[in-house]
Amino acid sequence: MTRGSLVVDHIGELVTNDGRDGDPLGIRRDAALLVEDGQVAWIGSARYAPAADRRIDAGGAAVLPGFVDSHAHLVFAGDRAAEFAARMAGEPYTGGGIRTTVGATRAASDDDLRATVGRLRAEMLRQGTTTVEIKSGYGLTVADEARSLRIAAEFTEDTTFLGAHVVPAEYADRPDDYVGMVCGPMLAAAAPYARWIDVFCERGAFDADHARAILACGQAAGLGVRLHANQLGPGPGVRLGVELGAASVDHCTHLTDADVDALAGSETVATLLPGAEFSTRSPYPDARRLLDAGVTVALATDCNPGSSYTSSMPFCVALAVREMRMTPAEAVWAATAGGAAALRRTDVGRLTPGARADLIILDAPSHLHLAYRPGVPLIRQVLHNGVPR
Repeated sequence: MTRGSLVVDHIGELVTNDGRDGDPLGIRRDAALLVEDGQVAWIGSARYAPAADRRIDAGGAAVLPGFVDSHAHLVFAGDRAAEFAARMAGEPYTGGGIRTTVGATRAASDDDLRATVGRLRAEMLRQGTTTVEIKSGYGLTVADEARSLRIAAEFTEDTTFLGAHVVPAEYADRPDDYVGMVCGPMLAAAAPYARWIDVFCERGAFDADHARAILACGQAAGLGVRLHANQLGPGPGVRLGVELGAASVDHCTHLTDADVDALAGSETVATLLPGAEFSTRSPYPDARRLLDAGVTVALATDCNPGSSYTSSMPFCVALAVREMRMTPAEAVWAATAGGAAALRRTDVGRLTPGARADLIILDAPSHLHLAYRPGVPLIRQVLHNGVPR
């Protein structure tokens, strides 16, 4: 890894997310940025750019914080392309296909799973994602959940135990027994490799009582709380997440006024996953309603083989602007600082002194182009921990 000092200068538009002057993006024009020891050491006018060991000339392009993808399911085997084709032909999404991936994942070797995570993580990095959360949830046995998290921890420090993804087939008639296993030996085996615990609180998965019990056990084991909530229909998940102090409740597609009020009065982030709606032909969340109520909103890919097989945060930014009534600035903030808030991270999602030097240089003059030019590969260069990738 190359260290020493590095200056990025001739930046046409620098998105800092420092919130200065009432601008959440904290945009600076004609700027420069100094990196030392993997951190942002200085930002300012390009004319005052300090000397450094190395230099990158941005050539008037926009520079943004690296994307923070706070919801991804990367440890799996196989794919569900046929299921996707069936949905495009009119079949509804129910979440039932998760068990197909469980079977393939259990049968895969560690090396096969590691290769899939590595491939997807590399895809994400090429598209500007410098921080990613990775969940388990396709093993659903004590051994398979532990190995999923052990492999995920090789690629990120934000690992999430999702043993409560669905009730596996062998426990279909004994959901209480499965919850007991998740709270007992599975949690004990998974916790050393996890930072977070998550539950799919949804019809056909886990009800509020089961979700509360599992999340309380995770909290007692020292894990932070996240929650899949209100994706397939209205339900108790959002308010349960707020009640338990969850860092994030994710999906938030079907919300009541009480759900929105609960989020607005809390520190829980609403993480929206437009790739899932795109891939399931479902209604998109109403981001405008959440933002206008004062809720903190994040964007993430939900990268998984069934309902959102995309690793592209720029794609999700474009969807959020087009389909969820977010402004380009709101969507970029949600994909960077919002994701950091959903992971309760203060070292990423911003470009200010002391932050990790994770940044992307666009092949464009402004952040607006991420939504303005959807599907175009606009990420010219990525720096991760201050190192060009």
